[in-house]
Amino acid sequence: MNTQIRYAPKVKERAVRLVLQTEHEHQSRWSTIKSIAAKIGCTPETLRSWVNRLEID
Repeated sequence: MNTQIRYAPKVKERAVRLVLQTEHEHQSRWSTIKSIAAKIGCTPETLRSWVNRLEID
């Protein structure tokens, strides 16, 4: 059974951009990620992997 949810590229880009733009407003990057992930409906780990992927690329 495949339970993987696909997110539109624009949703990913916006979420990653929000993390990078607002992380100074939180105590840590992880708290920023948790906050934004809750708003867009993905898990914090998923969003963290998107941010990491952008930084690697």
